[in-house]
Amino acid sequence: MASSVSHNISSFSSSSMIPVFVAFLLVASSLGPVLSLPILDHDSGHHHHHRQQQPPVATNQTLRSAKEIHKLRRINAYLNKINKPSSPDGDIIDCVQSHLQPAFDHPKLKRQKPLDPPERPKGHNHTETVAESFQLWTDSGESCPEGTVPIRRTTEKDILRASSVRRFGRRRNVRRDSNGNGHEHAVVFVNGDQYYGAKASLNVWAPRVTNEYEFSLSQIWVISGSFGNDLNTIEAGWQVSPELYGDNYPRFFTYWTTDAYQATGCYNLLCSGFIQTNNKIAIGAAISPRSTYNGRQFDIGLMVWKDPKHGHWWLEFGSGLLVGYWPDFLFSHLRSHANMIQFGGEIVNTRSSGFHTSTQMGSGHFAEEGFGKAAYFRNLQTVDWDNNLLPLTNLRLLADHSNCYDIRQGRNNVWGTYFYYGGPGRNVRCP
Repeated sequence: MASSVSHNISSFSSSSMIPVFVAFLLVASSLGPVLSLPILDHDSGHHHHHRQQQPPVATNQTLRSAKEIHKLRRINAYLNKINKPSSPDGDIIDCVQSHLQPAFDHPKLKRQKPLDPPERPKGHNHTETVAESFQLWTDSGESCPEGTVPIRRTTEKDILRASSVRRFGRRRNVRRDSNGNGHEHAVVFVNGDQYYGAKASLNVWAPRVTNEYEFSLSQIWVISGSFGNDLNTIEAGWQVSPELYGDNYPRFFTYWTTDAYQATGCYNLLCSGFIQTNNKIAIGAAISPRSTYNGRQFDIGLMVWKDPKHGHWWLEFGSGLLVGYWPDFLFSHLRSHANMIQFGGEIVNTRSSGFHTSTQMGSGHFAEEGFGKAAYFRNLQTVDWDNNLLPLTNLRLLADHSNCYDIRQGRNNVWGTYFYYGGPGRNVRCP
């Protein structure tokens, strides 16, 4: 069952849905002057365009500093670039003509159109009958028309939460070797072979994140290169990130980098790169329903694989929904194959109060609690050189702060290779 969009995304919850309309992009039009933004009149429920103007010169007024005005202009110029022409309704999800999505700003993609669907890996089952999680904005039956893609609108507030306009939509510099910058993991991984994709079902929760500059995520990593400056990754999963989204909802996300998170790549559609082909899934939108402790469990199926014909890396969500693809030219090492596949959870621990964060991973409970209480990944598979889905072999586990977040692997006939993972963060054994 899907769920609904709110005019103000920070005000909705799964218990009180506010119906909202999706802005359908029918014609390409300009967003207007750089300081002209849609503003909601909360009394009348109507949207107006309000042009910000410099205040009149007066002795009792303090003019905005030139630096602040310059910053706002840069922010609005950036918004005009990534929020493609759309109706000025102020809605959160815009239906953008497919050829106008941010990916086609890339010099190598200009005047191109999205490719047709690729061949799925052999052994892929389209007819899973498990309960699937969808997204809040589709609850009332909303979707975008054929020929468009749904894009979550980026706001000025979103960018102001970032450390800079340049860093917006990018991870703070991290190393995937799990040693630095407060990033902590509970993951399983395989390496030592050539991999052409990965598939799993991820249990969806809403872990508590206690600091605006921390996050909690669960994802699949497709990795190539070294953990130095040439690291290539493709990533997909769900995350809670107050800095990026301004709330604590679990959201479907993607990421990519070709230089170890330094200058290339971004989350979702916040730069030129990932090409979306689906009109029903909004990358960056909230997932609903979510799992509850001792209650119903929900998961999302994700698969990333390399199209044998064109070489691009495709993403599938749920049972057969193709989301889009990362063109192979974005990458160096991943242009040929991956040398590592990783599944699991990651959090950021800023130690802002002088001790370990209480930000939760997964459900916020340790792996030993099992089904209905701890978060899980199930049916883990990789894709080989001949586009076959295969069970994992030589799986390795890593919990770099196991007193805070841990992991336990298992295998059975229904879930194949699976694991439980996560934890509460700070506790008596994790000070």
